[in-house]
Amino acid sequence: MPIVNRIAEFHDDVTAWRRDIHAHPELQFDVHRTAALVADKLREFGVDEVVTGIGRTGVVGVIRGRKTGSGRAIGLRADMDALPIQEVLDHSYKSRNPGIMHACGHDGHTAMLLGAARYLAETRNFDGTAVVIFQPAEEGGGGGREMVEEGMMDRFAIDEVYGMHNAPGLPTGSFAIRSGSMMAAADMFVIDIEGIGGHAARPQRCIDTTLVGAHIMTALQSVVARNVDPIEAAVVSVTTFKAGDAFNVIPQTARLTGTARTLSAAVRDQLEERMKDVVEHTARAFGAKATLDYQRHYPVLSNHAAQTDFAASVARQVVGDRVDVNTPQVMGGEDFAFMLEARPGAFIYIGQGDGPYVHHPEYDFNDEIIPVGCSYWAKLVETALPAG
Repeated sequence: MPIVNRIAEFHDDVTAWRRDIHAHPELQFDVHRTAALVADKLREFGVDEVVTGIGRTGVVGVIRGRKTGSGRAIGLRADMDALPIQEVLDHSYKSRNPGIMHACGHDGHTAMLLGAARYLAETRNFDGTAVVIFQPAEEGGGGGREMVEEGMMDRFAIDEVYGMHNAPGLPTGSFAIRSGSMMAAADMFVIDIEGIGGHAARPQRCIDTTLVGAHIMTALQSVVARNVDPIEAAVVSVTTFKAGDAFNVIPQTARLTGTARTLSAAVRDQLEERMKDVVEHTARAFGAKATLDYQRHYPVLSNHAAQTDFAASVARQVVGDRVDVNTPQVMGGEDFAFMLEARPGAFIYIGQGDGPYVHHPEYDFNDEIIPVGCSYWAKLVETALPAG
Protein backbone atom coordinates (compact mmCIF):
# COMPACT_ATOMS: atom_id res chain seq x y z
CA MET A 1 0.00 0.00 0.00
CA PRO A 2 1.42 3.43 -0.92
CA ILE A 3 0.59 6.75 0.76
CA VAL A 4 -2.62 6.58 2.80
CA ASN A 5 -5.27 8.53 0.87
CA ARG A 6 -6.75 10.23 3.91
CA ILE A 7 -3.32 11.41 5.00
CA ALA A 8 -2.63 12.79 1.53
CA GLU A 9 -5.84 14.82 1.85
CA PHE A 10 -4.56 16.77 4.85
CA HIS A 11 -0.95 17.12 3.69
CA ASP A 12 -1.36 20.92 3.58
CA ASP A 13 -2.60 20.99 7.17
CA VAL A 14 0.42 19.06 8.44
CA THR A 15 2.72 21.30 6.40
CA ALA A 16 1.15 24.35 8.03
CA TRP A 17 1.71 22.88 11.51
CA ARG A 18 5.31 22.10 10.62
CA ARG A 19 5.99 25.61 9.40
CA ASP A 20 4.35 27.17 12.44
CA ILE A 21 6.59 25.07 14.71
CA HIS A 22 9.58 26.00 12.54
CA ALA A 23 8.84 29.71 12.94
CA HIS A 24 8.76 29.38 16.74
CA PRO A 25 11.71 27.14 17.68
CA GLU A 26 12.53 26.37 21.29
CA LEU A 27 15.52 24.77 22.99
CA GLN A 28 15.80 21.56 24.99
CA PHE A 29 13.21 21.47 27.79
CA ASP A 30 11.92 25.00 27.12
CA VAL A 31 9.51 23.79 24.44
CA HIS A 32 6.45 25.27 26.14
CA ARG A 33 4.78 26.74 23.05
CA THR A 34 5.45 23.62 20.97
CA ALA A 35 4.19 21.29 23.69
CA ALA A 36 1.04 23.38 24.10
CA LEU A 37 0.41 23.28 20.35
CA VAL A 38 0.85 19.50 20.35
CA ALA A 39 -1.49 19.01 23.30
CA ASP A 40 -4.13 21.29 21.76
CA LYS A 41 -3.99 19.43 18.45
CA LEU A 42 -4.27 16.04 20.12
CA ARG A 43 -7.36 17.20 22.04
CA GLU A 44 -8.80 18.64 18.82
CA PHE A 45 -8.33 15.25 17.14
CA GLY A 46 -10.29 13.53 19.91
CA VAL A 47 -7.38 11.56 21.30
CA ASP A 48 -8.59 9.56 24.32
CA GLU A 49 -6.03 10.86 26.79
CA VAL A 50 -3.53 13.72 26.64
CA VAL A 51 -0.89 13.91 29.36
CA THR A 52 1.52 16.84 29.63
CA GLY A 53 4.57 17.48 31.80
CA ILE A 54 6.22 14.07 31.35
CA GLY A 55 9.97 14.57 31.23
CA ARG A 56 9.27 18.18 32.31
CA THR A 57 7.68 19.35 29.04
CA GLY A 58 6.93 16.13 27.15
CA VAL A 59 3.45 15.27 25.86
CA VAL A 60 1.88 11.82 25.51
CA GLY A 61 -1.34 11.03 23.68
CA VAL A 62 -3.27 7.77 24.02
CA ILE A 63 -5.40 6.55 21.09
CA ARG A 64 -7.46 3.42 21.63
CA GLY A 65 -8.46 1.30 18.67
CA ARG A 66 -11.95 0.12 17.82
CA LYS A 67 -10.92 -3.05 19.57
CA THR A 68 -8.65 -3.33 22.58
CA GLY A 69 -8.76 -7.07 23.14
CA SER A 70 -5.12 -7.54 22.19
CA GLY A 71 -4.10 -5.58 25.28
CA ARG A 72 -1.03 -4.32 23.42
CA ALA A 73 0.29 -0.78 23.15
CA ILE A 74 2.73 0.56 20.55
CA GLY A 75 4.72 3.73 21.24
CA LEU A 76 5.62 6.21 18.49
CA ARG A 77 8.10 8.94 19.36
CA ALA A 78 8.92 12.36 17.87
CA ASP A 79 11.29 15.03 19.24
CA MET A 80 10.29 18.69 19.58
CA ASP A 81 13.38 20.81 20.36
CA ALA A 82 15.48 23.02 18.09
CA LEU A 83 19.14 24.08 18.04
CA PRO A 84 21.08 27.24 19.01
CA ILE A 85 21.85 28.14 15.39
CA GLN A 86 21.04 31.34 13.48
CA GLU A 87 18.89 30.53 10.46
CA VAL A 88 20.01 32.11 7.18
CA LEU A 89 17.29 31.14 4.67
CA ASP A 90 14.74 33.90 4.24
CA HIS A 91 11.52 31.94 3.72
CA SER A 92 8.08 32.99 4.99
CA TYR A 93 8.30 30.72 8.05
CA LYS A 94 11.85 31.66 9.03
CA SER A 95 12.61 31.43 12.74
CA ARG A 96 11.30 34.38 14.71
CA ASN A 97 13.58 33.57 17.64
CA PRO A 98 17.08 34.95 16.98
CA GLY A 99 19.85 32.41 17.34
CA ILE A 100 17.47 29.43 17.42
CA MET A 101 16.29 27.30 14.52
CA HIS A 102 14.93 23.87 13.66
CA ALA A 103 18.16 22.75 12.00
CA CYS A 104 17.59 19.03 12.60
CA GLY A 105 14.03 18.56 11.36
CA HIS A 106 12.34 18.02 14.70
CA ASP A 107 9.61 20.36 13.49
CA GLY A 108 8.93 17.84 10.73
CA HIS A 109 9.09 14.89 13.10
CA THR A 110 6.53 16.49 15.42
CA ALA A 111 4.22 17.46 12.55
CA MET A 112 4.33 13.99 10.98
CA LEU A 113 3.46 12.30 14.25
CA LEU A 114 0.61 14.78 14.74
CA GLY A 115 -0.63 13.89 11.27
CA ALA A 116 -0.52 10.19 12.11
CA ALA A 117 -2.34 10.85 15.40
CA ARG A 118 -5.10 12.68 13.52
CA TYR A 119 -5.53 9.75 11.12
CA LEU A 120 -5.42 7.10 13.86
CA ALA A 121 -7.93 9.01 16.01
CA GLU A 122 -10.29 9.30 13.02
CA THR A 123 -10.08 5.69 11.84
CA ARG A 124 -9.10 3.61 14.90
CA ASN A 125 -8.69 0.62 12.62
CA PHE A 126 -6.56 -1.38 15.03
CA ASP A 127 -6.86 -3.66 18.06
CA GLY A 128 -4.97 -2.16 20.97
CA THR A 129 -3.51 1.24 21.84
CA ALA A 130 -1.31 3.71 19.99
CA VAL A 131 0.77 5.91 22.31
CA VAL A 132 2.17 9.02 20.60
CA ILE A 133 5.18 10.43 22.43
CA PHE A 134 6.39 14.01 21.90
CA GLN A 135 9.75 14.38 23.59
CA PRO A 136 11.69 17.50 24.61
CA ALA A 137 15.45 17.94 24.83
CA GLU A 138 16.83 15.45 22.35
CA GLU A 139 19.63 17.86 21.45
CA GLY A 140 21.88 17.20 24.42
CA GLY A 141 19.33 17.43 27.23
CA GLY A 142 18.43 13.76 27.58
CA GLY A 143 14.68 14.26 27.45
CA GLY A 144 14.20 10.64 26.41
CA ARG A 145 15.99 9.48 29.52
CA GLU A 146 13.83 11.68 31.74
CA MET A 147 10.58 10.41 30.20
CA VAL A 148 11.70 6.80 30.74
CA GLU A 149 12.88 7.48 34.29
CA GLU A 150 9.51 9.01 35.12
CA GLY A 151 7.91 5.65 34.33
CA MET A 152 6.36 6.46 30.96
CA MET A 153 6.73 2.94 29.60
CA ASP A 154 4.97 1.34 32.55
CA ARG A 155 2.41 4.08 32.98
CA PHE A 156 1.13 3.61 29.42
CA ALA A 157 1.89 -0.13 29.29
CA ILE A 158 3.99 0.30 26.16
CA ASP A 159 5.12 -3.03 24.68
CA GLU A 160 7.24 -1.77 21.78
CA VAL A 161 8.52 1.67 20.81
CA TYR A 162 9.54 3.14 17.45
CA GLY A 163 11.32 6.31 16.34
CA MET A 164 12.03 8.06 13.04
CA HIS A 165 14.48 10.73 11.87
CA ASN A 166 14.90 12.52 8.56
CA ALA A 167 18.14 11.86 6.70
CA PRO A 168 19.55 14.36 4.18
CA GLY A 169 21.41 12.56 1.43
CA LEU A 170 19.00 9.63 1.27
CA PRO A 171 16.58 9.65 -1.69
CA THR A 172 13.42 11.62 -0.98
CA GLY A 173 10.81 9.47 0.73
CA SER A 174 12.97 6.35 0.99
CA PHE A 175 13.75 4.55 4.26
CA ALA A 176 16.93 3.15 5.82
CA ILE A 177 17.47 1.01 8.90
CA ARG A 178 19.75 -1.67 10.34
CA SER A 179 19.53 -4.20 13.15
CA GLY A 180 21.82 -3.79 16.17
CA SER A 181 23.95 -0.74 16.85
CA MET A 182 23.05 2.06 14.44
CA MET A 183 24.12 5.26 16.22
CA ALA A 184 26.91 5.85 18.70
CA ALA A 185 27.05 6.42 22.41
CA ALA A 186 27.72 10.15 22.77
CA ASP A 187 29.75 11.16 25.83
CA MET A 188 31.41 14.40 26.89
CA PHE A 189 34.59 15.05 28.82
CA VAL A 190 36.29 17.89 30.67
CA ILE A 191 40.04 17.85 31.35
CA ASP A 192 41.37 20.30 33.94
CA ILE A 193 45.12 20.89 34.06
CA GLU A 194 47.03 22.67 36.82
CA GLY A 195 50.66 23.71 36.48
CA ILE A 196 52.70 26.69 37.64
CA GLY A 197 52.05 30.00 35.96
CA GLY A 198 54.51 32.79 35.48
CA HIS A 199 56.22 35.17 33.08
CA ALA A 200 56.46 33.94 29.51
CA ALA A 201 60.13 35.05 29.44
CA ARG A 202 61.02 32.63 32.26
CA PRO A 203 59.41 29.30 31.29
CA GLN A 204 62.02 27.37 33.30
CA ARG A 205 60.28 28.55 36.46
CA CYS A 206 56.85 27.44 35.25
CA ILE A 207 54.97 24.29 34.38
CA ASP A 208 53.31 25.32 31.16
CA THR A 209 49.71 24.09 31.01
CA THR A 210 49.40 24.95 27.32
CA LEU A 211 52.27 22.59 26.54
CA VAL A 212 50.78 19.90 28.77
CA GLY A 213 47.38 20.34 27.13
CA ALA A 214 48.87 20.06 23.65
CA HIS A 215 50.57 16.78 24.56
CA ILE A 216 47.38 15.45 26.12
CA MET A 217 45.43 16.32 22.94
CA THR A 218 47.93 14.39 20.83
CA ALA A 219 48.20 11.45 23.23
CA LEU A 220 44.43 10.98 23.39
CA GLN A 221 44.42 10.04 19.71
CA SER A 222 46.67 7.08 20.53
CA VAL A 223 43.80 5.57 22.53
CA VAL A 224 41.74 5.11 19.37
CA ALA A 225 44.74 4.34 17.16
CA ARG A 226 46.52 1.88 19.45
CA ASN A 227 44.14 0.62 22.16
CA VAL A 228 40.79 0.14 20.42
CA ASP A 229 40.45 -2.90 18.16
CA PRO A 230 40.68 -1.59 14.56
CA ILE A 231 37.50 -3.52 13.72
CA GLU A 232 35.63 -1.51 16.36
CA ALA A 233 34.75 2.17 16.11
CA ALA A 234 35.61 5.06 18.39
CA VAL A 235 36.15 8.81 18.07
CA VAL A 236 37.79 11.17 20.56
CA SER A 237 37.53 14.84 19.63
CA VAL A 238 38.93 17.70 21.69
CA THR A 239 36.77 20.64 20.71
CA THR A 240 37.82 23.44 23.08
CA PHE A 241 41.15 24.43 24.65
CA LYS A 242 40.98 27.35 27.08
CA ALA A 243 44.06 28.72 28.84
CA GLY A 244 45.30 32.16 29.83
CA ASP A 245 44.27 35.67 28.87
CA ALA A 246 47.55 37.56 28.35
CA PHE A 247 50.26 37.30 25.67
CA ASN A 248 53.13 37.37 28.19
CA VAL A 249 51.82 35.07 30.92
CA ILE A 250 52.13 31.30 31.06
CA PRO A 251 48.75 30.23 32.46
CA GLN A 252 48.40 28.40 35.76
CA THR A 253 45.46 26.35 34.53
CA ALA A 254 43.99 25.04 31.31
CA ARG A 255 40.77 23.24 30.38
CA LEU A 256 40.09 20.95 27.44
CA THR A 257 36.63 19.68 26.54
CA GLY A 258 35.28 17.39 23.87
CA THR A 259 33.30 14.31 22.96
CA ALA A 260 33.93 10.58 22.84
CA ARG A 261 31.81 8.29 20.70
CA THR A 262 31.61 4.51 20.57
CA LEU A 263 29.40 1.79 19.11
CA SER A 264 29.66 -0.82 21.87
CA ALA A 265 29.47 -0.85 25.66
CA ALA A 266 32.82 -2.62 25.97
CA VAL A 267 34.67 -0.04 23.88
CA ARG A 268 32.93 2.72 25.80
CA ASP A 269 34.30 1.34 29.08
CA GLN A 270 37.75 0.89 27.55
CA LEU A 271 37.83 4.41 26.18
CA GLU A 272 36.95 6.02 29.50
CA GLU A 273 39.57 3.98 31.40
CA ARG A 274 42.39 4.60 28.92
CA MET A 275 41.60 8.31 28.56
CA LYS A 276 41.88 8.70 32.33
CA ASP A 277 45.29 7.00 32.34
CA VAL A 278 46.59 9.07 29.42
CA VAL A 279 45.42 12.38 30.91
CA GLU A 280 46.87 11.78 34.36
CA HIS A 281 50.18 10.22 33.29
CA THR A 282 50.89 12.71 30.51
CA ALA A 283 50.40 15.60 32.92
CA ARG A 284 52.56 13.91 35.55
CA ALA A 285 55.40 13.55 33.05
CA PHE A 286 55.58 17.35 32.89
CA GLY A 287 55.17 17.85 36.63
CA ALA A 288 51.56 19.01 36.27
CA LYS A 289 48.30 17.63 37.57
CA ALA A 290 45.28 16.81 35.41
CA THR A 291 41.87 15.29 36.00
CA LEU A 292 39.37 13.78 33.58
CA ASP A 293 35.63 14.25 34.14
CA TYR A 294 34.08 11.73 31.74
CA GLN A 295 30.34 12.31 31.44
CA ARG A 296 28.20 9.55 29.95
CA HIS A 297 25.32 11.04 28.03
CA TYR A 298 23.53 9.00 25.35
CA PRO A 299 24.04 5.23 25.11
CA VAL A 300 24.48 3.31 21.87
CA LEU A 301 21.26 3.31 19.85
CA SER A 302 20.73 -0.39 19.18
CA ASN A 303 17.74 -1.63 17.20
CA HIS A 304 16.13 -4.91 18.22
CA ALA A 305 16.24 -7.55 15.50
CA ALA A 306 12.57 -8.57 15.31
CA GLN A 307 11.33 -4.99 15.51
CA THR A 308 13.83 -3.88 12.85
CA ASP A 309 12.51 -6.51 10.46
CA PHE A 310 8.97 -5.42 11.26
CA ALA A 311 9.71 -1.71 10.75
CA ALA A 312 11.34 -2.46 7.40
CA SER A 313 8.31 -4.50 6.31
CA VAL A 314 6.00 -1.62 7.18
CA ALA A 315 8.21 0.82 5.28
CA ARG A 316 7.95 -1.44 2.22
CA GLN A 317 4.17 -1.23 2.44
CA VAL A 318 4.51 2.52 1.93
CA VAL A 319 7.43 2.89 -0.52
CA GLY A 320 7.98 -0.56 -2.00
CA ASP A 321 11.59 -1.64 -2.43
CA ARG A 322 13.00 1.79 -1.51
CA VAL A 323 14.09 0.49 1.90
CA ASP A 324 17.75 -0.06 2.79
CA VAL A 325 18.04 -2.61 5.62
CA ASN A 326 21.81 -2.30 6.00
CA THR A 327 22.34 1.43 6.36
CA PRO A 328 25.85 2.34 7.62
CA GLN A 329 26.43 2.99 11.29
CA VAL A 330 27.07 6.62 12.22
CA MET A 331 28.92 8.17 15.14
CA GLY A 332 26.22 10.72 15.91
CA GLY A 333 24.15 10.22 19.06
CA GLU A 334 20.40 9.98 19.59
CA ASP A 335 18.61 9.77 22.92
CA PHE A 336 15.88 7.52 21.57
CA ALA A 337 18.51 5.00 22.69
CA PHE A 338 17.12 5.30 26.23
CA MET A 339 13.69 4.19 25.05
CA LEU A 340 15.22 1.24 23.18
CA GLU A 341 16.96 0.22 26.39
CA ALA A 342 13.58 0.24 28.14
CA ARG A 343 11.52 -1.56 25.47
CA PRO A 344 12.04 -3.51 22.23
CA GLY A 345 11.78 -1.32 19.17
CA ALA A 346 13.54 0.22 16.19
CA PHE A 347 14.67 3.58 14.85
CA ILE A 348 14.39 4.30 11.11
CA TYR A 349 15.62 7.04 8.77
CA ILE A 350 13.33 8.68 6.21
CA GLY A 351 15.06 10.15 3.17
CA GLN A 352 15.13 13.95 3.08
CA GLY A 353 16.67 14.19 -0.38
CA ASP A 354 19.50 16.46 -1.46
CA GLY A 355 20.37 19.60 0.44
CA PRO A 356 22.27 20.78 3.52
CA TYR A 357 22.88 18.23 6.25
CA VAL A 358 21.30 18.58 9.69
CA HIS A 359 22.74 21.15 12.13
CA HIS A 360 23.45 23.51 9.23
CA PRO A 361 22.12 27.12 9.11
CA GLU A 362 20.63 26.51 5.65
CA TYR A 363 18.87 23.25 6.54
CA ASP A 364 15.10 23.02 6.11
CA PHE A 365 12.82 20.01 6.47
CA ASN A 366 11.46 18.69 3.17
CA ASP A 367 7.65 18.97 3.36
CA GLU A 368 7.36 16.59 0.42
CA ILE A 369 8.07 13.62 2.70
CA ILE A 370 5.32 14.42 5.21
CA PRO A 371 2.71 12.00 3.76
CA VAL A 372 5.34 9.26 3.60
CA GLY A 373 6.27 9.65 7.26
CA CYS A 374 2.66 9.93 8.42
CA SER A 375 1.71 6.85 6.40
CA TYR A 376 4.60 4.87 7.89
CA TRP A 377 3.42 5.67 11.41
CA ALA A 378 -0.19 4.84 10.59
CA LYS A 379 0.61 1.55 8.86
CA LEU A 380 3.00 0.57 11.67
CA VAL A 381 0.17 0.75 14.20
CA GLU A 382 -2.41 -0.91 11.98
CA THR A 383 0.01 -3.72 11.08
CA ALA A 384 1.29 -4.28 14.61
CA LEU A 385 -2.25 -4.25 16.02
CA PRO A 386 -4.44 -5.78 13.30
CA ALA A 387 -8.14 -5.22 13.88
CA GLY A 388 -9.03 -8.59 12.32
